[in-house]
Amino acid sequence: MDPETGAYQNRTKKASWRSVLVLAYQSLGVVYGDLSTSPLYVYKSTFAEDIHHSETNEEIFGVLSFVFWTLTLVPLLKYVFIVLRADDNGEGGTFALYSLLCRHARVNPLPSCQVVDEELSEYKKDGVGLSPKTSSGSRLKSTLERRRVLQRLLLVLALIGTCMVIGDGVLTPSISVFSAVSGLELSMAKEHHKCSEAMFADLGHFSQLSIQIAFTSVVYPSLILAYMGQAAYLSKHHVIDNDYRIGFYVSVPEKLRWPVLGIAILAAVVGSQAIITGTFSIIKQCSALGCFPRVKIVHTSSKIHGQIYIPEINWILMVLCLAVTIGFRDTKRLGNASGLAVITVMLVTTCLMSLVIVLCWHQSFVLAIAFVLFFGAIEALYFSASLVKFLQGAWVPIALAFIFLIVMCVWHYGTLKKYEYDVENKVSIKWLMSLGPSLGIVRVRGIGLVHTELVSGIPAIFSHFVTNLPAFHQVLVFLCIKSVPVPHVRPEERFLVGRIGPREFRLYRCIVRYGYRDIHKDDLEFENDLVCSVAEFVRTGNAGSCSASVDNSKDEDTMTVVGTSATHADGIQMSEDDIDDVGVAGSSMREIQSPPSIMPRKKRVRFIMPESPKIDVEARDELRELTEAREAGVAYILGHSYVRAKQGSSFLRKMVINVGYDFLRRNCRAPTADALSAPHASTLEVGMVYPI
Repeated sequence: MDPETGAYQNRTKKASWRSVLVLAYQSLGVVYGDLSTSPLYVYKSTFAEDIHHSETNEEIFGVLSFVFWTLTLVPLLKYVFIVLRADDNGEGGTFALYSLLCRHARVNPLPSCQVVDEELSEYKKDGVGLSPKTSSGSRLKSTLERRRVLQRLLLVLALIGTCMVIGDGVLTPSISVFSAVSGLELSMAKEHHKCSEAMFADLGHFSQLSIQIAFTSVVYPSLILAYMGQAAYLSKHHVIDNDYRIGFYVSVPEKLRWPVLGIAILAAVVGSQAIITGTFSIIKQCSALGCFPRVKIVHTSSKIHGQIYIPEINWILMVLCLAVTIGFRDTKRLGNASGLAVITVMLVTTCLMSLVIVLCWHQSFVLAIAFVLFFGAIEALYFSASLVKFLQGAWVPIALAFIFLIVMCVWHYGTLKKYEYDVENKVSIKWLMSLGPSLGIVRVRGIGLVHTELVSGIPAIFSHFVTNLPAFHQVLVFLCIKSVPVPHVRPEERFLVGRIGPREFRLYRCIVRYGYRDIHKDDLEFENDLVCSVAEFVRTGNAGSCSASVDNSKDEDTMTVVGTSATHADGIQMSEDDIDDVGVAGSSMREIQSPPSIMPRKKRVRFIMPESPKIDVEARDELRELTEAREAGVAYILGHSYVRAKQGSSFLRKMVINVGYDFLRRNCRAPTADALSAPHASTLEVGMVYPI
């Protein structure tokens, strides 16, 4: 081995281990903040009932044994060593498991999914498309792909787990802070008193190895010692004078109570923030996959893509958290509520993991059944115990989850029916071809971006527009911005570009694909990348190894994955200069620009092309026309659809569509507000009623 190569590898390993250890240290507060505060209220909630202490302390050591084996089997064995391996390309959580199953079993909540999406690198990384190695796995996969009822049940199961995580986001801040500040009341009593699932959900912020190191080396032994210490104290103090004698702080020496109190409050705040941040991430995933109303997503960091803030959800969580805290005012009922929420998420994770074992890991069906029976039996005990306390606070997470589940199901149903109406009423390509190159209308200068949710065909909103206003831009791009069930899409794979009709029509389709964790670009950068992708498509044509058919429709040509100047150094680059600053200086790269005889403009657009085989005359004319259109400006044509239940629909359907979905649509974000950030002066909305 070359000494320099060996030294470089050693430095890389050291840097890698250093970063892993730093992440492990950071995960102590972010990932384990909720779990680390559990000793504050577990014993107090357990012995809050009328439990009589025996001389042998059987009940105390029985609870300790129960806690020990629960921590060992569920967080340590199940989550740290098994579930963490089922990440969705680094992302964790209930919906990440569902997204992983969607790709492997081709069970997708998004109606706009395409076969070409499976060519994405994130798909290939998971081995999507490979058949299960066992006959039982193949039968399970084919059954899920055929039975729509099973697909809906799988979606509802994932949504239930997601809703319970959101409910936990309401309850965790209350019980954590409430338990922490209860020590302040105990410390002042003598003078003044006279009357985990989060582990998996936060995987996207850290790595598997860092979480495993933090839990096995610090969190797990610390929790076991904390519970053992409390059990030892309770075994020596059978007489309970008041409610504080069974709390956490009473087992701490009096001189150390104030420092421990400060640490506990800090851990409670950090843990609460962690679960709230996890709630933001989960809602973003659901919204990207069409299972939650569109909300405003603020990216708080320019370097770390996962740090987001959702104002609407933050206000909702604050109001609900205050209502729960004021309504309960004690950790006993808060513990009952939080316990049911957490254990329900664990049960959902166990069910989804059994499918992952067969469909994604290609293991035997027997192993999946053994996983469900072993961990499901343990969690079923906790679940049944939580249900017994339904009237003592356990009803709260069920009520919260039910409300969020109704919202998600109504939104997903309305979105799905709206897309189905678009597909059934799309304009035929033959109709468009019969109009000729001018489309039977006046073609004005500029680029028209017709936003549509269709990945094939011409949207009905386009025919509705040209019928009422028979004029359109010289270059038309039918733009579809869609989410795919992967966390991230590489920039060089983001744009799919194709041609609609003959070349002289100047009609293009551009599909822009984002993962559910990707950040949408601003309008100017997005426009430049879009125009460059179309120009690159014109330069290279439809040939190439990346070309793939969009669907089986005869109306569609092939679409090509093209990179932009930001993703490929050898691709077309676009330059915009002031008219007065445009010179004739030479360049190593060939340029195509608009002729100077055109009317004066503020900007001159140039396409700087790499050295390549000679471009034919038609392609050069097409590129020149594209530069002229870009100089004239870009207009956004957005369809504004009003969904109504068609005549003869049932009362339930009318309530869901006309009341529920319409209310959510009117009070959520616009469909392209976050994706395009289109300037108001260049935006034109076209309204149309959709009877579904």
